[in-house]
Amino acid sequence: MIIILRKNATEENIQAITQHLESHGYGAHLSRGVECTIVGAIGSPESLEMAEHFESLPYVERVIPILKPYKLVSREAHPENSEIPVGPVTIGGLQAVVMAGPCTVESWDQLMTTAWAVKEAGATILRGGAFKPSTSPYSFHGLGEEGLQMLAAARSETGLPVITEVMDTRDVEMVARYADILQIGTRNMANFSLLKAVGQVNKPVMLKRGWASKIEEWLQAAEYIALEGNQEIILCERGIRTFETYTRNTVDINAIPAVKELSHLPVILDPSQGTGKAALVGPVSRAGIAAGADGLIIEVHPNPAEAIKDGPQSLTIETFRQLMAELPPIARAVGRTI
Repeated sequence: MIIILRKNATEENIQAITQHLESHGYGAHLSRGVECTIVGAIGSPESLEMAEHFESLPYVERVIPILKPYKLVSREAHPENSEIPVGPVTIGGLQAVVMAGPCTVESWDQLMTTAWAVKEAGATILRGGAFKPSTSPYSFHGLGEEGLQMLAAARSETGLPVITEVMDTRDVEMVARYADILQIGTRNMANFSLLKAVGQVNKPVMLKRGWASKIEEWLQAAEYIALEGNQEIILCERGIRTFETYTRNTVDINAIPAVKELSHLPVILDPSQGTGKAALVGPVSRAGIAAGADGLIIEVHPNPAEAIKDGPQSLTIETFRQLMAELPPIARAVGRTI
């Protein structure tokens, strides 16, 4: 349930509600907004008697039951959009962010060439894979900690915050030492041990949608992270698997406004993984910004034909520059900037 307090509620009132909830086996989550303060009662099942008790208090405006299986990440729990600071960048604000860089960190020259180029084109966060999941056990699986060290060094030189994927609970602490945002990939959306582990880290987490997951399952996965105490969660729509084989995945554009209706969390679109085709990245990126995405995460490579991983979906530096020039008018049309 959500307990909405009156403007005259004091800290003592908030403490009394929190203690009452905890004494009855509920967790209490406090959200302070511009207009009101909200206390989320986390637990199941919700008690009608307890709701009536809180409604009788003079400093409580109203009590709203939440029937959704996800509580903390719901729009009811947090009516205002969440804004997540990452270094000098804010994700979820009026400015749509662009995260760009190589799918896989291959070498220092490859990483730095790309990092400087995407920064000059307007990207504000550097993406790069140190650990790479792959369907085939014989594929390249990344440089590991060496790749993480390169990403951290690239951040020092360019000033761009870094996002990279963590795939194993045993690597969470190590990846968190180097990265500014921890990414949970589509294969691990339902890896609940990993979700709990990143929920205990004081770093933002970007959670990609599973390739066959419903929106409700995606939001419940985010709830696993939030329940561990980490509220800095970014959702990423990266396409879902359908009967279509022309594209790598089918980008679910309508998931962007749908999730923003259901949740306060920022939503990023991945048009590279979503389409698997470099020629489609631009049009789908434009569509995502028009649909309300809070940003894009795009694969860029100096020479995609020689990329170790995912060359066909990677933009060249020049095509990335062209895309960055096309996005601002679309962002302005929906009241945002890039």
